[in-house]
Amino acid sequence: MDFQKHINELISTHPIVQMNMSRELLIYNAVSKGKALITEKGALATWTPIESTGRSPKDTLIVKHPESAHKIDWHSPSNRPMEPQVFDMIFEDAIRTLRTKKSFYVNDRALGADPSYALPVRVITDKAFTSVFVDNMFRPVPKGIEQSIFYKKPFTVIAIPYNKLDQAKYAGKLRKLPDGKTSDMVIAVDFDRSIGIVFGSAYLGSVKKLMFTVMNYYLPEHGILPLHCSANEGPDGRSALMLGLSGTGKTTLSADPERALIGDDEHGWSDNGIANFENGIYAKLINLRKEKEPEIYNAIFHEADYLQHGALIENCMMYPDGVIDLDDERLTPNSRASFPLSFLTNVKKSAVSGHPTTIIFLTADANGVLPPVAKLTREQAMLWFLMGYTSKLAGTETGVKDPSSTFSRFFGEPFMPRNPNDYIELLGKKMEEHGVSVYLVNTGWSGGPYGTGHRMDINITRKIVSSCLNGSLEKVKYVKDEQFHLEIPESCPGVDPNILNPINTWENKAAFHYRAEKLAEEFSNQFDAAYGLRNIPESVKSQCPGK
Repeated sequence: MDFQKHINELISTHPIVQMNMSRELLIYNAVSKGKALITEKGALATWTPIESTGRSPKDTLIVKHPESAHKIDWHSPSNRPMEPQVFDMIFEDAIRTLRTKKSFYVNDRALGADPSYALPVRVITDKAFTSVFVDNMFRPVPKGIEQSIFYKKPFTVIAIPYNKLDQAKYAGKLRKLPDGKTSDMVIAVDFDRSIGIVFGSAYLGSVKKLMFTVMNYYLPEHGILPLHCSANEGPDGRSALMLGLSGTGKTTLSADPERALIGDDEHGWSDNGIANFENGIYAKLINLRKEKEPEIYNAIFHEADYLQHGALIENCMMYPDGVIDLDDERLTPNSRASFPLSFLTNVKKSAVSGHPTTIIFLTADANGVLPPVAKLTREQAMLWFLMGYTSKLAGTETGVKDPSSTFSRFFGEPFMPRNPNDYIELLGKKMEEHGVSVYLVNTGWSGGPYGTGHRMDINITRKIVSSCLNGSLEKVKYVKDEQFHLEIPESCPGVDPNILNPINTWENKAAFHYRAEKLAEEFSNQFDAAYGLRNIPESVKSQCPGK
C-alpha cells in the first residue's frame, strides 16, 4: 500500500487542515475545544480515560516483514508481531476516521539535535492537545536537515487518541481481552514503511515512546548507539551519561546545578558525540517537591499567560480553583507533565556535546549486597547494560521485606526492539574508541536489605557521583568482588571507606552471603532465560553474576 499517496490525498482534499500552526494557536485551540483546562499558574491540564493513564504494552505491536524480521529480537516479551495486512486495515480506518473530522492538525518536527541524523517526523492528529505535546517534545526541523541520513526517509505518525477500533472487525487480529472481547486500541509501528499509528490510546507517552522505539531501531545500522539516559556537561565541556530505571535517582542526580543539562531521557551517541533526541521533558508528577526538584517544579508551575505557557499536566488531581494536588494518586500514580527544555534554567541550548568521558549505571539494590560504587571493565559494562537491573519494592506500608528483582535490558526494554548484540557491541566499541569510564552506582540499601538496612544517603551518593565525574576514582586502588565480578574502590573522597564494601556494613555476615548468592542466582537465571539462545559473546556472559 502506498501510505504517502493516501496521506497526501487526505491533506490536499480535506476542507480544514491546521498545517504547522503556531504554538500559541495550538494552545488556544486545545483550550477552546474543551480538551484542556487552564491551571492556576497558566499550564494546561487534561484527563484521559482510565485505559489511557499509562502505556498499553500488550497493545503495542511491531509489523513483521519477512525481509527485516531477523533484525528484531522476537524472544523479548516487549516485541509483539503484527501482520502487514492488519496494519493496512488499521491505516485505512485511521484515514477514514480523519476524513470525518471537522479539522485535523499536521506538525512537521524532527528527532535528534544532530542534523547529520535528525529524523524528520510528521505527526497527524485530530487533537490540538496532542499537537501541543508534539511541539513540546519533538524538535524543530534543524538547519542542514538535507544532510541527514534520514532526509529522504521521513517518518509519519497518525494519532487518533479518542476514537476506538471496531472490536468485531479485529477479532482474531488484535489482543483478546479477559472478557473475551477484542482490544479496541493499538499502538503499531512499521519500521520498513516508516509509519506508526496510535489509535484509541490518549496517553501522550504513546506518541513519545513510539518515536523513541523508531530511533532505537534505525540508529544502530548507522553505527549510532541510542540510549535511554540523561546527559549533562561540565564547565570543562566534558559530558556524562546516566542510565537507570525508575526509582534509582536518575532525574535527581542528573539535575546538577554545576553541569548543563543536555537532555533527561533519550540520546544518540554517534561519531560526532552525544545528541538529545527531544525538545522537552515528560516528567512524573506524583509527590513532586519544589525543594527537591526546583527546576522541574518551576518549569511546570511558573506563572505565565496560558498562551505563552504550554506546559501540559496529564491526569493529575486539580481543584476548582485550578490548584494541582501532586500527592493525590486516585486517578493514577503515573500523572505526568510535558514542557520544553527551554523552561529550565541550566540547559545547553544546542542539546549536543562531545563524546562522554563518564557513564554511570544507576541501580537501587534493595538486597543491600551491591557496593555503593564499582568500576566496570568493557565486558562488565556490556553485561550490566544488557541486564538493566534494579529492585522493585512491593510496598513500604505492609512491611514487605523481600523486594523483587527487575531486569530491563538497556534500561529501557520495551523500546529497544533490535537483537541485543546490536546494542552491547556498539557500547563496547565506543567505550574502547573514546576511553570512557563506566561506573555502577548503587543508590539502594546498605547495612542490610530493605526492612533491615537503610537507604543510601543521597549526599553520599552525590559525593560518589562527583568522584566518578571528576576522575578521582581513576586514582584509587580496587578490590575484586568475585561473585558479582565487580571492581570495588578501597577509597573515595569524602566517603567513609567502611561502607564501600557492602559486607562491612552488615552485622550478620552469613545473612549477607545468603542474600548475595540469591541475587547472583537471579542474575544467572534471568540471563539464561532472556539471552541463553541469543549468541551473547562468552567474554560478556562470563561477567554475569552467578556465572
